Amino acid sequence: MILLKDCFRVVRPRYGAGPAAGSVGDDLSGVDVLIDGKRIAKIGRALPVPAGACKVVDASRHVVMPGLVNTHHHFYQTLTRNVPAVQDAKLFDWLVYLYEVWKGIDEEAVYWSSMLAMAELAKTGCTLSTDHHYLYPRSFTGDLPGIQFKAAADVGLRFAPTRGSMSRSKKDGGLPPDSVVQDEDEILAQSEEALRKYHDAAPDAMRKVALAPCSPFSVSEKSMRDAADLARRYGARLHTHLAETNDEDDFCVQMYGRRPLKVMEDCGFVGKDVWYAHGIHFNDDELDYLARTGTGVAHCPSSNMRLGSGICRVREMLDRGVNVGLAVDGSASNDASDMLGEARQALLLQRVRYGSGGVTAREVLGVATIGGARILGYDDAGSMEPGALADVALFDVMKLEYAGALSDPAAALLFSGYNHGVDHLVVNGEMVVENGRLVGADEDRIRDEANRCAKRLYEKAGIQAAW
Repeated sequence: MILLKDCFRVVRPRYGAGPAAGSVGDDLSGVDVLIDGKRIAKIGRALPVPAGACKVVDASRHVVMPGLVNTHHHFYQTLTRNVPAVQDAKLFDWLVYLYEVWKGIDEEAVYWSSMLAMAELAKTGCTLSTDHHYLYPRSFTGDLPGIQFKAAADVGLRFAPTRGSMSRSKKDGGLPPDSVVQDEDEILAQSEEALRKYHDAAPDAMRKVALAPCSPFSVSEKSMRDAADLARRYGARLHTHLAETNDEDDFCVQMYGRRPLKVMEDCGFVGKDVWYAHGIHFNDDELDYLARTGTGVAHCPSSNMRLGSGICRVREMLDRGVNVGLAVDGSASNDASDMLGEARQALLLQRVRYGSGGVTAREVLGVATIGGARILGYDDAGSMEPGALADVALFDVMKLEYAGALSDPAAALLFSGYNHGVDHLVVNGEMVVENGRLVGADEDRIRDEANRCAKRLYEKAGIQAAW
């Protein structure tokens, strides 16, 4: 058991537009939070310390809130951040260049890039993440999902990754080299194996699996339909990139004679069990369709700015009732895995598009917690209520950067501050970060091994590493 004593402020996010997103009045001050096993057991004043083994944490300096949820990432890209040749490239050019680097990824690179990404996520308040790994070099012989689940267990995160896929290479009119795509029958067989071996449908599962063809321009329509049918047989979710750039829209119109969302509709790749990454270029009718079908969107503000892709219409999505989650996207287009920082970016970017009232801090916190948890299939995550999953982030706000901002401590996490590190992080009732450091993994080793793997990856691609 864990008892969080004398919490400075317990934040209880709400999800939705306007008043539904909650307010300062929903927060609790000076209460204790008792975590018993995998769940929050009690929230109240002066709770007694239970008999037996119980860790007591002084939370009198902390904003205590549900852990943040990351709904789209590419962990392997942590090894190719800040590459000079594509610092100013748009998406398709960026992809074509980096595929020549990524084709050298091996088992070791997958493990340490996953460790790095999840370490960063955990240290910035994330308790639940997905990953979209769609790159399977022919030289790769290991159990890739198994490698990633080991990394998640080593860090301690709740993990709901996707089994991604690509079948269309340059010779078929796609973007990647032949060496990183797979035959569609092979994709289907390996996807089913991943579901059979790793997918846990329990509401408190530490691991789930979704299926995620990379994009409409990376696989055939048949492969999209097959993925949808297979995932639904196993009660799993579906994911893909969609409406990220105008180039993608043009590509789909030229290849399929339809816009990307229409292609998805025709493939049965829509519904409450489906979410898309980005969703920047949906038109009004398409936004209405997303709301009507319950299809979700992972908002990736930093990546969208970094690649100049555009601004997602989150304000209008929320007003229509579209389910929206927050995501850092791949670390080669962000170039970080900073979840609290991403929430700040989401707040500011919507105001660039819609003005100073474009989105509130409370709405963003709801998107970053409850919205993301719903998208990944965890209805019991994302809240600070008795019975909720014990996934909790504690941010120390008694720091220099928050001085003068404590009239609304929850909003201060977004409006103020520059160090986005969490002080303590609890996942599934276990301490994952304590006093700002990972509990179960060696941060220095993660850094060193990731740098070593990155250097080796660059050298395989004929790029001179600077270290």
